[in-house]
Amino acid sequence: MSPESKKLFNIIILGVAFMFMFTAFQTCGNVAQTVIRSLNSTDFHGSGYTSMAIIYGVFSASNLITPSVVAIIGPQLSMFASGLFYSMYIAVFIQPLPWSFYTASVFIGIAAAESDRRTVFIALTVISLVGTVLFFLIRQPDSENILGEDESSDDQDLEVNESAQSTMGKAVDAFRKSLKLCVTKEMLLLSITTAYTGLELTFFSGVYGTCIGAVNKFGTEEKSLIGLSGIFIGIGEILGGSLFGLLSKNNRFGRNPVVLLGILVHFIAFYLIFLNMPGDAPIAPVEGTDSSAYIKSSKEVAIFCSFLLGLGDSCFNTQLLSILGFLYSEDSAPAFAVFKFVQSICAAVAFFYSNYLLLHWQLLVMVIFGFFGTISFFSVEWAAAAIVARGSDYRSI
Repeated sequence: MSPESKKLFNIIILGVAFMFMFTAFQTCGNVAQTVIRSLNSTDFHGSGYTSMAIIYGVFSASNLITPSVVAIIGPQLSMFASGLFYSMYIAVFIQPLPWSFYTASVFIGIAAAESDRRTVFIALTVISLVGTVLFFLIRQPDSENILGEDESSDDQDLEVNESAQSTMGKAVDAFRKSLKLCVTKEMLLLSITTAYTGLELTFFSGVYGTCIGAVNKFGTEEKSLIGLSGIFIGIGEILGGSLFGLLSKNNRFGRNPVVLLGILVHFIAFYLIFLNMPGDAPIAPVEGTDSSAYIKSSKEVAIFCSFLLGLGDSCFNTQLLSILGFLYSEDSAPAFAVFKFVQSICAAVAFFYSNYLLLHWQLLVMVIFGFFGTISFFSVEWAAAAIVARGSDYRSI
């Protein structure tokens, strides 16, 4: 297999593996609070919000050391180990106990009948494991430095020792770079935008589905609407990711218009959700809520808002990843580690306060962070455009 064919093969395997793994995990996260709330009438007592807060809290801390771990054991084993922890968390829902539920949440960083719940989560666990096993199909790239036949064994041993020292040095260097990047001007500005993506990630991946499932005025379809909401969030993500990912290659207007579109789409979604959903929906009991919204709660509006949430999220993520990849093109791992650190810690905080805050307060928090996050992104992009126009290095901002 040629080097180019091997790269394409690896990309396809990675895409399929992550599709399986995150299909299972995101589905699980979307219904976690509803499932756990239905189980709280039994001997089990827990919170899906708290579980997700633990996951993203541990995730945020581990992101700073992730480049070091990858440098030591390699990306293939790192992804395989991560996949096992994702699968373990999903498997806990088959027969949940509070201690195992929260313990699995640490390692990973549907009010239906018992047998139905087990069937669903067994299927999700298998899907996640299939994606995890696929990582072993990744082909190692051809080594650029192959030992010549005339080299002595002493020279080979010396290179092995130097390689081990080099690996450890890379691990330490990656950790140092991650810490240094945290306090740079451009990363601090982009961290406000990243913080917003963490808050809205929490909302559309866990809180909004719970709100839909808690509205009794939606009738007997309230629980099935959770799955439909997840589908339309995915449609919005796919549409936005495909459209803006392709446009970014030939976009002479820069990244700001896409981010502006994203925040406008999200503000429209937040306003419609504010009007359409009862304020106590995120923290409603297992029986749901009969409270009235500002307008008559509409299933169609709720699902349309799901689409808008996904579309707006794709606008922010495609442009954030684009600007980070361009800004730190020569050494991207520490930059993306800081990005995921900030995003994850804000997601953890949002999942924690989702246990207590009414819907309108959660929306207000996102509006404030969204506004200032958009302004901070604009400032970095404007400075970048000025530097590029002068022919200077983008990374000198």
